[in-house]
Amino acid sequence: MHETMVAESLLATISEEAKTQNAKPVNARISCGMLNAINDEALCFAFNALAKGTSCEGVKLEIEHKPMQGRCKKCSEHFELELSRLKCPKCDGEDFDLLPDAPLLLEQIEFEME
Repeated sequence: MHETMVAESLLATISEEAKTQNAKPVNARISCGMLNAINDEALCFAFNALAKGTSCEGVKLEIEHKPMQGRCKKCSEHFELELSRLKCPKCDGEDFDLLPDAPLLLEQIEFEME
């Protein structure tokens, strides 16, 4: 259900930009954090179903999941969190703040001229 609402929003945004550019969208890249509850397969399915018969039919979605980030309380190092190693890579400190998860963003739309 959540993926359908995200797909509707993506479709509206991409369609509007296609009108502005007077071009056909062919590819869209989105990114989101690892904790974002987006199922890639469900999102692509919903987007493709909603895009049928529109200027966005056939658009390929690329989804990038950005890793969680932490900041060491000992040395202030900013680092990507690895579940297999929950330590600061600079000082091996185990006390860190978990930084906010990356938001869902439409990063890029590729067009072909009509």
